[in-house]
Amino acid sequence: MCELFALNSRLAAAANFSLSGFAARGGRTADHVDGWGVAFHTGERCEVFVEDRPAAESDLASHYGRHPVQARNIIAHIRKATQGARAVENCHPFRRDWAGRTWVFAHNGDLEDFYPALTGAFTPAGQTDSERAFCWLMQRLQQRFGERLPDWPELAATLTPWLHEIAEHGRFNLLLTDGRAMLAHASTKLHWLRRQPPFAHVRLRDGDLSVDLATLNGPHDRMTLVATEPLTHDEAWAAFQPGEVRVFEQGDCVFLSEGIPAQAAA
Repeated sequence: MCELFALNSRLAAAANFSLSGFAARGGRTADHVDGWGVAFHTGERCEVFVEDRPAAESDLASHYGRHPVQARNIIAHIRKATQGARAVENCHPFRRDWAGRTWVFAHNGDLEDFYPALTGAFTPAGQTDSERAFCWLMQRLQQRFGERLPDWPELAATLTPWLHEIAEHGRFNLLLTDGRAMLAHASTKLHWLRRQPPFAHVRLRDGDLSVDLATLNGPHDRMTLVATEPLTHDEAWAAFQPGEVRVFEQGDCVFLSEGIPAQAAA
């Protein structure tokens, strides 16, 4: 299975400390060795970098772990392939353009027998169930809204039943952003954490590194982190419930669709 990481921040922030621990899971502390990628979204500008090699062996991943890149939304992914070969076109995050925005998506899970009809701009370049799901969601958004860009509460309310529909095919934990906000959906496993003053001294779970966050953040900083598994000691990571959807904007949760009841999720 793959792993996910995201940051959504009120002000542009760097996630190099978290990314260094996350990259270690790509071949050093875990066996997610079939590629990795990261997207930095400042709002209007989006940069996506992917490689079909283990993150723990990548000079580029190491660079982002050492050097801060400021962004308000960051998505990272380390891949353990279930569908599709080890290839650049199958590495997350994926990106597409719609309604004047660049949309970035990453998925952890495995969808069985999910081959929706896809046309136009929203056709996959690779062979993964993940990219098919992303293209299907973007195609349906375009069909529903045309080129009108809804605000995120409306988007999330529209997307939530579609996410549950896809999750009927298997595990579907995902991250989605257009640079304005970050949506996270958990069908099986996902955790989140809000950082705000007073900032703590924290230690990575996947490396002998620690940092005093108060030296890196100011009194107006607010941010939310999302990860498949908690990345740090000494912080109160909270687990998503199965089926839960959250949207984070400027470091705050602005939309919550609670999880599916246990009998329905079984």
